[in-house]
Amino acid sequence: MVQLSTLDWLVLAGFFVLLLGVVIMSLRQKEEDTADYFLAGRNASWLVIGASIFASNIGSEHLVGLSGSGAQSGMALAHWELQSWIILLLGWIFVPFYWSSKVYTMPEFLERRYNPASRTFLSVISLVSYVLTKVAVTVYAGGIAFKTILGIDSIWGIDFFWISALSLVIITGIYTVLGGMKAIMWTSVLQTPVLIIGSVVILVVGLDKVGGWAEVERLNEANMHLIRSASDADFPWPGIIFGSFIIGFWYWCTDQYIVQRVLSAKGIKEARRGTIFAGYLKLLPVFIFLVPGMIAYALNAKGIISYDSADQAFPTLVAELLPSGVKGIVIGGLVAALMSSLASLFNSSATLFTIDFYKKFKPESSEKHLLRVGRIATVVIVLLGILWIPVMSLIADVLYEYLQSVQSLIAPGIAAVFLLGLLSRRITPAAGFVGLVSGFVMGMFRLVLLPFKDSLQGSALAWVVEMNWLYYCILLFVLVAGIMILTSLFTARASQEKLQGLTFSSLGKDTMREVIAGLDKWDYIHTAGILAITAFIYIRFW
Repeated sequence: MVQLSTLDWLVLAGFFVLLLGVVIMSLRQKEEDTADYFLAGRNASWLVIGASIFASNIGSEHLVGLSGSGAQSGMALAHWELQSWIILLLGWIFVPFYWSSKVYTMPEFLERRYNPASRTFLSVISLVSYVLTKVAVTVYAGGIAFKTILGIDSIWGIDFFWISALSLVIITGIYTVLGGMKAIMWTSVLQTPVLIIGSVVILVVGLDKVGGWAEVERLNEANMHLIRSASDADFPWPGIIFGSFIIGFWYWCTDQYIVQRVLSAKGIKEARRGTIFAGYLKLLPVFIFLVPGMIAYALNAKGIISYDSADQAFPTLVAELLPSGVKGIVIGGLVAALMSSLASLFNSSATLFTIDFYKKFKPESSEKHLLRVGRIATVVIVLLGILWIPVMSLIADVLYEYLQSVQSLIAPGIAAVFLLGLLSRRITPAAGFVGLVSGFVMGMFRLVLLPFKDSLQGSALAWVVEMNWLYYCILLFVLVAGIMILTSLFTARASQEKLQGLTFSSLGKDTMREVIAGLDKWDYIHTAGILAITAFIYIRFW
């Protein structure tokens, strides 16, 4: 059990006092309408946007899952953390479409590009995936992390996992409901440096204990390469290169969870610069989460520490290596990451429900009424997340694998629908809806069959579950794209007027002027810098 010093508790107390102060400040800035509550009044600066994107992205799947992956498979999953260049695509290419259309949600954008049915179906997919994967995974892994770090089995006869997990959900839910998007974005500015400082401390202390980076490389020699053989059972290089892009494009450029941050911007320039700042921050997880996992593997090999499973690598480093007075900072960083991710999930889910369901069926609702519905929807999302935890605990031993599987099956259809819709006016409204439905159905078909993989051996369906998950992701994308193109040949196109500003070829002149007017040399310099750092990492660990 970790013995927290008085200083550790003071650090944690100070963090929560600052958090409370931010929430109170947000409450004093009264929300007048849904734009205030869901998009922070569309007045966020590049600093707030970038920090919010990063803090929203970093969750328990990084603290627990990514570090665990580093301990188990080395640099293999670093590709997902080297996707700063895709965040740049969001800022440079997609922000002008999203921001100038003044939409609240990605489903709303699809309605304008395709039809109302596409909007409704994407909302359904998004809400289901948020509640059943992101919320539940974050809460469950958070409970595991705190139980491992603090070494507490139970309090008053109650499993400490449940105490920490439920406390996390309730506290986050309260400040999300009360403060809305403003509270989330401003607490992200507070939480991001706390998270980075805590993780850097782990990195430095871990390297010192193991004997330096050369020792980490020596003991992880077999897993130091980013590019693996095409015949690798888990991470073949063609699957990694193309599959990770499909998943990354879906997540960074089309998912409400991330895009909502840039929709909160003062303008296109602030949104773009926010994504550039987030691009720099996104380069950090390889070093502050994945590398500590590799350090934990090396320390375990040398007998300095021990853990039962790879997912306990990061919590074990915190528990066994950090000196008194520093644990409070790192635990504060853990709390920061978990709360920020959950808060963003709660708010994004409430936005989808309020704007894409409630307002659609009750368009006469006042702004204040929609604001109240949004808060109620957030409470419901919190309760659903709590109720789903016992179900997720039944598959806790494959939690990270489960999360990756779901993402690789949801992403291809949505990515194809957005990408083809923006690239070509010829893709019809019917094709957009058919693409969404076919991609979701084919993805869920594999997910339903996966639990029966052993019993399907030798059957006609065996290939569905035996194909590498990244190759299946690529196959889905190609099939959906083909289905959309074929459907477009036999269905009516949308009018030129309807598509104005919704495809690359029809982006308005006013929007283009705003984009060009907001550019200066530093946009180019920082973009080139991010790409250069990414290229260097790939060359170094090729």
